[in-house]
Amino acid sequence: MVKEIKGDAIKLHEMIKSNKIGHLIKTLDRLGRLDSQFDKKPLLDLLTHENEKVRFLAIKNLAKFEDLSLLETYMNLIKNDESSGVRREAVSAIGRLRNPITKDILISYLKDSDPEVVLQAIRGLLVFREDIEIKKKLVKLENHPNEIIQEVIKKEFEMNHYNGNGIDHSKSPNFMKNAVVHGDVRDILKFVPDESIHLTFTSPPYYNARDYSIYSSYKEYLEFLEEVFKEVYRVTKEGRFFILNTSPIIIPRAGRQYSSKRYPIPYDIHPLLVKMRWEFIDDIIWLKPEASVKNRNAGFLQHRKPLAYKPNPCTEIVMVYRKKTDKLIDWNIKQYDFGIVEESKINGDFESSNVWKIDPVFDKTHSAVFPLELCNKVIKFYSFKGDLVFDPFAGSGTLGKAALNLDRHFFLTEKEKKYIERIKENFNQSKIFSQNKFIPKFLSLDNFKDLNKK
Repeated sequence: MVKEIKGDAIKLHEMIKSNKIGHLIKTLDRLGRLDSQFDKKPLLDLLTHENEKVRFLAIKNLAKFEDLSLLETYMNLIKNDESSGVRREAVSAIGRLRNPITKDILISYLKDSDPEVVLQAIRGLLVFREDIEIKKKLVKLENHPNEIIQEVIKKEFEMNHYNGNGIDHSKSPNFMKNAVVHGDVRDILKFVPDESIHLTFTSPPYYNARDYSIYSSYKEYLEFLEEVFKEVYRVTKEGRFFILNTSPIIIPRAGRQYSSKRYPIPYDIHPLLVKMRWEFIDDIIWLKPEASVKNRNAGFLQHRKPLAYKPNPCTEIVMVYRKKTDKLIDWNIKQYDFGIVEESKINGDFESSNVWKIDPVFDKTHSAVFPLELCNKVIKFYSFKGDLVFDPFAGSGTLGKAALNLDRHFFLTEKEKKYIERIKENFNQSKIFSQNKFIPKFLSLDNFKDLNKK
């Protein structure tokens, strides 16, 4: 059918008259390149069609002719059509004309209220980027309210300068490899060089829900995490990942006459991370068996009264962020030798959705530990063999064990002495160390400073 229509526009007239919208849309979408002699009238007639997808595809096909005589037609559509998609495609069609006569017209659309229209105008004007006046107009959009427009301008005019100081992106400092440092992570991070870490995966201390995480206020707790994660941003390599496992927590009520309070930790941390320039990538739901979590609906089960319903919290959120960059993921991958990339590929089954069903684990010393399975998945999906993986709140050291199992290096920091001892105990039980594949370093803050100097 498409071949017939491309050879004879009358066939397109007949299809339009049949009023089979689905067939018409499919055909318009598949027309491909059109001969310069193709009769444009059926496409022009479709510009007033009641279906906006039809109008959109009609413009898209008309734009292939790069016909300057259609300029006024496109401008009328931009002015009068109510569909954002149609208006955007009409601006794109003007841009495809690549004619200097369109410069002022495209500049006028830089002030449009629809950011998609502005983006298409930018694309059209980039053809004339060597024109000093055009460049000035575009560079001013660096401060446009829309963040996507800002990023396009910064990338096109190389405003996101990256200075890696000659650092090999695939490498990391040897003194940090397989090191467990005892101390406050805020003090330790001061001695970590810029762009040292390939991947950070951590679960921060729960706010006043454990003996090891007592803060005077929720505000102080968030400020503490903000301070840590700003430094994590600094030490993370360009375009690499920071993955945070959190969940809302419940603080028990002070007495029977008071209510308990639930703190939405992941939702309060997120705006702080975005402000630091971490780019949000994904939210993964860690789903636990209901039998493994605290029962909150026992009372409701008895009385069934509205307003008192409380579901059992069976999920935690694994929030995925990437350090801000104007480069695509391919750039990060190309920093590695072909052999490393091949060896790091994920074989067999993998998680295809953002809901990961993983049983929790329990530890005799630490009350909130990472399951090894969760660490394995995160490390495999977000790092390469030989990378340096960091956990600023190491706990019992599960991330370190997972890293070594998967031929990565680890860097762990932990404030509590009893957890440092638990990490030692766990590592001593590991077959990897018994085979002398890697030797862990247990360091004080002063030891770590000395290694940094050397």
